[in-house]
Amino acid sequence: MQRVAICGVGLIGGSFALALRRAGFGGSIVGVSSERTIAEAVELGVVDCGVTLEEAAQTADLIYLSQPILKIIEVMPALGRMLGAQATVTDAGSTKAQIVAAMRQHLPAGQYVGGHPMAGKESRGVRGSDASLFRGRTYVLTAEHWLRGWVEKMGARVVILSPEEHDRAVAYTSHLTQLVATALAGTVTKALPGDEIQVSGPGLMDTTRLAQSPYDIWGDILVTNREPIDEALGAMIERLREMRQALGDNEAQFAEGAELRRRILRSVNLT
Repeated sequence: MQRVAICGVGLIGGSFALALRRAGFGGSIVGVSSERTIAEAVELGVVDCGVTLEEAAQTADLIYLSQPILKIIEVMPALGRMLGAQATVTDAGSTKAQIVAAMRQHLPAGQYVGGHPMAGKESRGVRGSDASLFRGRTYVLTAEHWLRGWVEKMGARVVILSPEEHDRAVAYTSHLTQLVATALAGTVTKALPGDEIQVSGPGLMDTTRLAQSPYDIWGDILVTNREPIDEALGAMIERLREMRQALGDNEAQFAEGAELRRRILRSVNLT
């Protein structure tokens, strides 16, 4: 691998470029983004220069798509017409089934693999890029691929899942958590619209942190993972009904919740 093209040089794409450098990649890294973003990325040493999508498709060995989900899907037909025989295409989209379906439809077999780094932070844009962003975090690939070696050199823990397995899993572990935080914030806002919100502790602060997430990111996720999210929401609504019916006798639910927390901590400690 001699040349990598980052399409969408923001937090994730920029962090992938920096992490790749830290992992030992000595080739060139180019960017496909707006002129302003490319100027920032070059200034920060994230990419070497900017190129067009056509040049990236024809000259890069790895094309990393880190735009919003619907933009990734939208660009696939054009990318397929331009793609050189040397290129592998991967992505960083938060849902996988529709993206990989578009890859299968428009890209040559053997020249793509879906990906999702389970990493991020509150800052956005290329100035938030961090070479350590993926260290210790799960990175999903939709098939075994040589890219796995580079991702593991970045310090990430690779998990191989089919697109459908991935989307069902993140519907529960990521998308449901966002919707629950948003619903909780909305419920409290409606019930306590005034100064009484001051009567709150760190629990409300912790559980509503995700409610700050911008809809311009989540809109694409909700559209492209509708059925798994609907399943997860249905399961959550049923659990709330059970808790409401058993109010005052919820020891079993508390025990299940505590056990999940322990499972999560054990999983994190594996790294």
